[in-house]
Formats: sequence, C-alpha cells, structure tokens
Amino acid sequence: MTSCALSPPPATVRPLPEVPFRRELGQQAHLLQYMCGNNMSVPLLAEAVTVSGMEKETAAVIFLHGLGDSGHGWADTLKGIQLSHVKFICPHAPPIPVTLNMRAMMPAWFDLMGLSPDSQEDESGIKKAADSIKAIIEHEVKNGIPPHRIMLGGFSQGGALSLYTALTCQHQLAGIVALSCWLPLHRSFPSASSGNKNIPILQCHGEMDVMIPVQFGAMTAEKLKSIVNPQMITFKTYQGLPHSSCPQEMAAVKEFIEKYLPQI
Repeated sequence: MTSCALSPPPATVRPLPEVPFRRELGQQAHLLQYMCGNNMSVPLLAEAVTVSGMEKETAAVIFLHGLGDSGHGWADTLKGIQLSHVKFICPHAPPIPVTLNMRAMMPAWFDLMGLSPDSQEDESGIKKAADSIKAIIEHEVKNGIPPHRIMLGGFSQGGALSLYTALTCQHQLAGIVALSCWLPLHRSFPSASSGNKNIPILQCHGEMDVMIPVQFGAMTAEKLKSIVNPQMITFKTYQGLPHSSCPQEMAAVKEFIEKYLPQI
C-alpha cells in the first residue's frame, strides 16, 4: 500500500471519474455532466493525440482514456512523465450509446452494462475495440517501432481494454499499464499466447475507488496470475485515492516505462 496524499484538482491530481449515471446517485450524475459536458462529439481513433519525444523516438506508449473522456486529458497528464525517446499516443474512443448511463451517447471503447465482476459484458464490442488498438500497433510497427518497444496502457475502461488487447495480441509487447481497471471477459478469457506469458504488467488502484472497487482490482491481479507469469505482475494500491490518478501513481508509471522501454 502506498499513501497517496490528495490535493484539490486540477493542480496535482487528475480526477477521471467513470461515473455510472443511476437514479439513486444524483451526485454521480452531476459529475458525469461536469466531466462530459453537453457535447459528446469527439474525434475518432484516427485523430489520436500524440506527445512526441524530444529526441529520436525508439519506443511508443499507447494510452487509452476512460469512459466519457478523450485522449486530450491524458496527453496533458503524460507530458508530466515525458521521456525523450518515447512517443505517447492517446487515441479517442468513438461516441456510442452506453447501457450503464441510460444509453446516453458518450465516448466509450465498448458498451458497459455494469461495473461488477458478474455484470454482463459487450463481447463483440470489446473484441472490435481491441482490433482497433491492434491496428494502431501495426501502424507503429510499419513506421519502424518494433512490437517489443511498444507498451499499452489505460485508465478504467481504457485500462481494461489495454489488458485485453495486449494479452490477445499476436506480438510480444513491452508491457501493460493498467490503472483502476479490470480484465474484460474474465470468465472466459483465453490463455495468453506463448510470447505474452512474460509480459510485465503494472496494476495501480485507489483504495477509495467506489466506481471500480479495489477488491475488483485485486481479483483481476489474481486472475492475471493464472494467465501470465505471476512474477511479472505488480499490483500497487494508494491510500485515500478515489477513481482517479495522483502524482505518486504517475511516478510509478514513469518508473515502469523507463524500466521496460529504456533508451537505446
């Protein structure tokens, strides 16, 4: 457990609530409106936000935002841990109707029916979204960055998609950063390909997360140990942290990237 001191946003903490719009949670509905605004139209994947390295880019991190967000916010956050040789790519999810939020149109990688381990899942949507991210990986490979120098990461729904995509990818990637998330299709998840058995995974979760409870993150970590080498999984929790990120967590992310995507 890591103590994560919180300060008022947005100076040091980036709040990114993935908010269920439920009748009994009026405050959460207000947060959703605050977060998304009235304009749910966001650019599609092809218009991803890129944070370029300051030197020759020899590695890439593809980072996926959470429900109702866009790549812009996380691009700003990732600038704070920018590395000279690493390109950060922050794509935008397309707007789709989300069952959890009364079918409201909002940026989402796939449909969400619930946020508990036994919730029904959008299998076809998850697989379609994973194919979209794999296409970005292929694009980077064609541009000269080998798969073992590409890392996937994400927050909440984006973290979930990064786990699923990396573990089902034909390439051996550099690692996965999974923040405040879960493993999609965990009940029927296929074994990782032989090349992905030793993929490094950094899981981080706030202990005060009411959207995706930390217990769900711990269950995910245990499930991952049955799919990949348990020694490659790091699960960090942060005291006092809700469904958000904080400087201590981002420092851990930077350390992980530096370790598995070193400058060459």
